[in-house]
Amino acid sequence: MAEQFAVSRTVVREAISRLKSLGLVDSRQGSGVYVRDARFAPLSFDMRYAGSQVAVVQMVELRRGLETEVAGLAAERRQPSDVALIRLSITKLAAAVQAGGDGVTEDIAFHRAIAETARNPFLLDTLHYLGQFLISAMRVTRANEARRIDFASQVADEHQHIVDAIEAGDAKAARSAAAGHMSNAIHRIQQADPAFWQQEGEALARPLIKTEL
Repeated sequence: MAEQFAVSRTVVREAISRLKSLGLVDSRQGSGVYVRDARFAPLSFDMRYAGSQVAVVQMVELRRGLETEVAGLAAERRQPSDVALIRLSITKLAAAVQAGGDGVTEDIAFHRAIAETARNPFLLDTLHYLGQFLISAMRVTRANEARRIDFASQVADEHQHIVDAIEAGDAKAARSAAAGHMSNAIHRIQQADPAFWQQEGEALARPLIKTEL
């Protein structure tokens, strides 16, 4: 394959690894790699027609639906140990931001801790798959929020409301808090200074608008 397509073996390995992650091929030890009998097309996104700001807003809209349900289920199924891990993730997020970081990795860990508390493997796997796209959108939202103290404070408060509702076992409040957090994130994106999109916002959003995933 490397000779046929005039690429290195590393490129071939990466391509096969990607096909495996999409469920299109199976590797059999000592035998080779085989195409699976796919009964449905793998999930993919074509955002070539979306401008960067629009793409980020659309991704947050997708998150809103998922994160809202995840928060509600987490409130219904949480254990004290789950709440402790979620609160620890908030502490790490605050520490990362205070140290001058963008907090993206820690923010993702916070939302993942909530998703794991929901104890729904299908939701968890969906969020894991979307992670490759969400991280780009989150880089944009956090970079925008870091430019204004009021934005950063709002995000911290919204996170706290979600955790408090989960700890209280109030599924309705948790869903409302999570939905509000995502809606407010969209509002903050739309309020971003035009200069932000002409500079770092455009560059950070670029992975969302590639024609190939």
